[in-house]
Amino acid sequence: MNLPERGPGQVRIGIAIEIPEPYAAELSAARVAAEDPLADFIPPHITLLGPTLLDVHQLAEARDHLAAVAAAAPPFTVQLRGTATFRPISPVVFVALAQGISECEQLESSVRSGILGGELRFNYHPHVTIAHEVPDAALDKAFDAMSDYSCEFDVDRFYQYEHGDDGIWRPQAAFHLGD
Repeated sequence: MNLPERGPGQVRIGIAIEIPEPYAAELSAARVAAEDPLADFIPPHITLLGPTLLDVHQLAEARDHLAAVAAAAPPFTVQLRGTATFRPISPVVFVALAQGISECEQLESSVRSGILGGELRFNYHPHVTIAHEVPDAALDKAFDAMSDYSCEFDVDRFYQYEHGDDGIWRPQAAFHLGD
């Protein structure tokens, strides 16, 4: 995973929609089955803002920004269905969104503004990663294993995560949609 180097007095954050149970366990199991070395470090999610550095003193301003973004966005439904890949551009297999794409795109655009504004490495495409930077055979296996996967859930919040010194992403604050 491409992580920005953290300096003294900085935190590495990410903003994401958490996948609820029982689907989170199913998607985690798929990532473990693909022998993805990050399976135990990254909970299943839909990224709204990838790994981003902030000075510790900027965190309160960022959270105010995220609260305003959440308040302006209504809850919505996500349906995950089937698999897709970013190959050959990036060695990633993911479960695709069949519903909730435009809502995620709007949230991402709003999140990635103000204090959290910045350039994207790739165009935004909401998805749930199930295999990342593993051998091609493992990517193929993950693609086939989850090709019939389907679930649906309501999204009423997103989270600000922090990347710990142990490499694990943990939720630090929830931002409720429409509040």
